[in-house]
Amino acid sequence: MSQVWSREEVEAAVADYRRMLIQELSGQKYSKTEHRRALQKLLNDRSEGSIERKHQNISAILIAMNCPSIAGYKRLGNYQALLHEVVVEQIVDDPLFDQAALHAATQPAVAPEGIDFGYWLDDPPKPCKVSDPIAAKAPSFLPVQRDYVAREARNRALGKAGEELVLAYERDRLERLGQEALAGKVEHIASTRGDGAGYDILSYEESGRERFIEVKTTAFPKATPFYVSRNEVDFSERTKRQFHLYRLFEFRARPRMFMLRGNMRERLKLDAVSYRATV
Repeated sequence: MSQVWSREEVEAAVADYRRMLIQELSGQKYSKTEHRRALQKLLNDRSEGSIERKHQNISAILIAMNCPSIAGYKRLGNYQALLHEVVVEQIVDDPLFDQAALHAATQPAVAPEGIDFGYWLDDPPKPCKVSDPIAAKAPSFLPVQRDYVAREARNRALGKAGEELVLAYERDRLERLGQEALAGKVEHIASTRGDGAGYDILSYEESGRERFIEVKTTAFPKATPFYVSRNEVDFSERTKRQFHLYRLFEFRARPRMFMLRGNMRERLKLDAVSYRATV
């Protein structure tokens, strides 16, 4: 059994992750390998794999708190409660991280050109389970400076750019299937009919059946949570045979997408985050 990480080691690992994350959010390049080798000198004979897993644990904590994480470190559960505590102290409560994360969540975006759609489809993220009973008790409602996922969800330029890229993808998909007429009928519902329809793009199957597409776009990693409205969820339930959720991620660095079909109540873990209240 591996030795438990000390507070000094945990603080060193989180500090290293913090530097890389702020660089990534600010558009600066860095070397994960160089960071890992420098960090290894500060630790108690830890392997590169052990360091990798610790950084993945940090990603899982940040994602659970609606904060950006490093794209190259996929979330991994089963972490120390101490790690959760240090992440809050060093990253979540850090003004420089807040400034970089807010900028990344709110800066405008445009749909890129020249995307090779043959390579942009990805698998949905796997569920992340926390099996450490101590970490599982860590409070999920710790105060944070901002809900960066919510701020990004209000970034209309980013949302529109994602929808426009999906428009291009759907037309390309249908043209590749030899359905040029259907490709010409693909409609940006959010633009032509406004919000509230329950979906953003009207497209088609090869057979001609309608495909209703809701687009959710993030500049952050694939496992980043996202918000859906009650209207969107209800619409997905009513039209589950035709409904598709397209989740675009890492939009500014290298746009990719995964797809979920059917009723969102069956495909997603939905948490109530607000209520309409009357006296």
